[in-house]
Amino acid sequence: MQRLTTAEARKKDAREKIELGGLIVKAGLRYEKRTLLLGLLIEAKTRRIKDDEAERSRLTAIGAEAFGNDSD
Repeated sequence: MQRLTTAEARKKDAREKIELGGLIVKAGLRYEKRTLLLGLLIEAKTRRIKDDEAERSRLTAIGAEAFGNDSD
């Protein structure tokens, strides 16, 4: 039973990572260096959205619009 649970958890983790990679592609950042991508994400987390609900809402709206235009 433990083995099945571990296998399911690994599958779920792999699926989540694939989906997150898809976000990078959707944002048009596929060919950027990994160091740049990581820096962007860290900066967003630690500075841009940390205590700024207005910025969080603004960026959420941009993302929602991009998902709404799912023709690509």
